[in-house]
Amino acid sequence: MSSSTSPTCSQSRSACSLGESMSELYESVLLQGENLPLGWNLSPLRELLQPKGLAIGVMYPGEHDPDGIPVVRVKDMRDGRILNSEVFRVAASVEQKHAGARFRGGEVLLSLVGSVGRVAVVPPELAGWNTVRAIAVLRLTPRVSSNWVKLCLSSEPVQQFIRTRLNTTVQATLNLRDVREIPIVIPPDRDRDAISNLMLALDDKIAVNERIATISLELADIKFDVAARDTKFGPETFGSVATVAGGGTPRTTVEEFWGGEFAWTTPTDVTALSAPYLFQTSRSITSSGLENCASQLYPARSIFMTSRATIGAFALPQIPAAVNQGFIVVLPPNEHMRWWLLHEMRSRLDEMTSLANGSTFLELSRKNFKAMPIRLPSAEIIAEFANFAEPLHDRAAQAVAESRAVAELRDTLLPQLMSGRLRVKDAEKLVEDAT
Repeated sequence: MSSSTSPTCSQSRSACSLGESMSELYESVLLQGENLPLGWNLSPLRELLQPKGLAIGVMYPGEHDPDGIPVVRVKDMRDGRILNSEVFRVAASVEQKHAGARFRGGEVLLSLVGSVGRVAVVPPELAGWNTVRAIAVLRLTPRVSSNWVKLCLSSEPVQQFIRTRLNTTVQATLNLRDVREIPIVIPPDRDRDAISNLMLALDDKIAVNERIATISLELADIKFDVAARDTKFGPETFGSVATVAGGGTPRTTVEEFWGGEFAWTTPTDVTALSAPYLFQTSRSITSSGLENCASQLYPARSIFMTSRATIGAFALPQIPAAVNQGFIVVLPPNEHMRWWLLHEMRSRLDEMTSLANGSTFLELSRKNFKAMPIRLPSAEIIAEFANFAEPLHDRAAQAVAESRAVAELRDTLLPQLMSGRLRVKDAEKLVEDAT
């Protein structure tokens, strides 16, 4: 950092190695408030809020009202931003009862229920929107910026602080009383601005890559729609042209089945993706776990589709992976058919949902899926489409991989910068070397 009072990395740089445990690094700095550089302070979040600056949104949003007020849900918050591609609206009469949480622009959002700890800043264009009860709306004093508080709340040490205060009796929940006590580190303005600018640059890189992935996928979808427009349904079905399989779960009480070398996919791994390219899973299984599981180890770029609760979330695993019972897996007969089948499936989600059934949650059975007729044009048209779509998917997957690497670097550097143990100029060099 530019301040002469800020500590520096050792000459060997090993003291600031990216492999250093973030929890250990910040344990004494953030959670106990010790050893901060001269001129740096630690403040509970409540001291940074405006009067009545903490609110929650709509308690019972009810059904989607196409003419209502847009609200942000927890699932709309991802990687520090608000995704508004699928806007949920509530009746104006319902939203009016919770007008205290209505956005003006610039507020910080913090999720309180379920996926606790997601953070985002409300952009100016969402002024007039609201949120659901599961999200806290934070309005800050001029003492700190929204982006700085977002960075603090996103950092692993603060996330650890949040995890230690969760009520998990029914589902993970963070109490508003504990939100007020979240510790926020406040460096001098010059240091704070330098850290913020570096982190925002990394966020911008991630956003650009995500836009590349989104546009690539949209182009492939458009090309498919044109190619399939005049193709009629024939006798062929998904089950007749491809191998359709599923998955299962090894016994969870058998320890030797878990924590091994094989990726094991759950629907949560897939629904959390911003683009349909899966690089890792939250859990893994051993060889004995795979032997005692109804799933095969499917090859990379198999087509995974969630088939229950959320129907039609897709993933092309970039590594061999097994799946649990919440998936339909399609193994195409050849590479050209891979891309045609993927986009045919993506274009038929409404029909798939109509074929689903279940009293607790909707599920599309493999039997019903396999029986669905498909559009199959000539081999030449399928090959032409594949030659167009495959490079787009490859570019999109590359962009997602780059975003993952940048996000990992950002999340590793952030607590070191915010503790004062790493100077911005050293962090900039690490970023330059990595990107």
